[in-house]
Amino acid sequence: MRVARGRRDVRIERDPLGSLAVPADAYYGIQTRRAMINFPISGRRLPPSFVQAYARIKDAAAAVNMSLGLLDRKRGAAIRRAAGEVLAGRHLDQFVVDVYQAGAGTSQNMNLNEVLANRAIEILGGRRGDYAVVHPNDHVNLSQSTNDTFPSAMRLSILLALPGLLRALGACEAELRDLGRRFRGTVKSARTHLQDAVPITLGREFDAYATMVGRAARRIEGAAAPLARLNLGGTAAGTGLNAHPRYASLVARALSRQTGLRLLPAEDPAEAAMSTADFAAFSATLRCASIDLGKIASDLRLLASGPVTGLAEIRLPAVQPGSSMMPGKVNPVMCEMLNMVCFQVIGCDETVAWAAAAGQLELNVMLPVMAHNLLESMTLLQAAVAAFSGRGLRGIRADAARCRLYFERNPTLATALAPILGYAKAAEMAKESIRTGRTIAALAIESGLMTREEVRRTLDPGRLTRPGILKPGRVRRGGRGPSGSGRSRRD
Repeated sequence: MRVARGRRDVRIERDPLGSLAVPADAYYGIQTRRAMINFPISGRRLPPSFVQAYARIKDAAAAVNMSLGLLDRKRGAAIRRAAGEVLAGRHLDQFVVDVYQAGAGTSQNMNLNEVLANRAIEILGGRRGDYAVVHPNDHVNLSQSTNDTFPSAMRLSILLALPGLLRALGACEAELRDLGRRFRGTVKSARTHLQDAVPITLGREFDAYATMVGRAARRIEGAAAPLARLNLGGTAAGTGLNAHPRYASLVARALSRQTGLRLLPAEDPAEAAMSTADFAAFSATLRCASIDLGKIASDLRLLASGPVTGLAEIRLPAVQPGSSMMPGKVNPVMCEMLNMVCFQVIGCDETVAWAAAAGQLELNVMLPVMAHNLLESMTLLQAAVAAFSGRGLRGIRADAARCRLYFERNPTLATALAPILGYAKAAEMAKESIRTGRTIAALAIESGLMTREEVRRTLDPGRLTRPGILKPGRVRRGGRGPSGSGRSRRD
C-alpha cells in the first residue's frame, strides 16, 4: 500500500513484528528498513564485491531450484535477471545495512532478498512491495538460510578478490628482484642488532626482500584453497532441512561454471557452519604478509635515512615535498604509507581472530565483522602494494661509494681473518679499529701478521659475500699486533 507521508512517498510493508513505512522508490523492504533503524552504527557497508558474490549465489540458487522443479520458470527467470543487474553494478545503492548488524548477517541476506524480489516484481509488471508476485523468503531465499549463504558469499568474495592481490604482490616481488639484479655488485656492510656486521651486497638484501614477498603470496594462495568448500545446501544448522538432496552439489557446480573457480560442497556442512577456522587461517596469512611488507618498508626508510646524517645507502624516489616548514626536505612517504596499511591489516586480523573464537554450538554469528575486516585487508593490501611498487620501489638509486666506504671501515671485517689469525687475535684487531679509526686491512698489514697481498685476497668483497671458509695457511706469528709492537716471523 502506498501512502503520502509529508512530502515523502512511502509504502507500508508488514512482517511478523508488524508494519513499517518504507520509501516507495526503494528496492529494499521492511526487514532492511528495520536494520537501518536498529543499526545506525558506523555508516560503513560491506563492499560491492561482497554484495555481488552474494548475488551470484542467489542467481545460482534460482537456476538450480528451477531445474529441480521447486521454482517456476517465470519467477526464477525474473530473479536471475535482477541478480544479473546487481552483478552489472546496478542497484548497489540499495544495499544499506551497516557492517555492525544482526549476528550471522541475517539483515544483509534479507537486504539482498528484498532488493532482488522487488526488482523481479517490477520485471514481471508488478509494483514494489507486492510480495505475492515474488517473495523475498519463499522465492529468492528458497533452499537457503543466512547460515549457509552468508559464509559462502564470504568465501566466494575472497576467492574472486584473490587474483588482484596476488598480482600486486607478484609485481612487487618483480620490482624487488630487479633491484636485486641492479645492485648485485654493490658491496656494503650488513647490520645485525642495528650494529655493523659482516659484508653483504645491496643486491642480496633486495633479493631477500623479493623472496619474502613471494613466500607471502604463496602462503596467501595456499590458505585460500580451503575457502573453495561451500556449505550451501546445509541451510540453518548443516542438516539440509528444506533443501533438495541434490541442491548442494548442483549449486556448487553452477557457481563453478559462472566464476571459473573450482568450488565444491563442504564435506561436512555442519562443521562448515560451526567453524570459521578457514577465515582465521586466511586472515593470518594477510597478517604475516603485512609483517614482512612492513619490515621491508621500515628497512628502506633506514637505508635511505639522511641524506647527510643518516645511512643514505639508497635514495628513494622523491614523490612529494616532505615538509611545510623545511625547504627541500623529502620524506619516504610511500614506505610510511605502506607501514600504516600494514598496521591496519594486523588490527583487522586481530578482529577476525577474536570473532572466529566467538562461535557457539552450531553457528558463529560474528560473520559480518569478519567479512568486513577480511575484505578490507585484501583491498588495502592490494592498493598499497601496487602504489608502493610503482612509486616507492621503481626508481630507487644506490650510493655505491657510500656503501663501499662503510664496507672498508667496518671493524667486523676482522671476522674474515678469524680462520687465519684465530678468534682472539681478530677480536683484538676489531677493538683497535674501533678505538683508532684505522681499517682492519691497514691494521693487519701494519701489525706484520699478513702481507698486503694476503689482506687483499682475504678481504676481497666477492669472496666475503659468498659462502666459504678461508683455510688457515702460512701466516706471521708473534708480530707487532694491532698496537704495532714486536717483530714478525714466519712459521
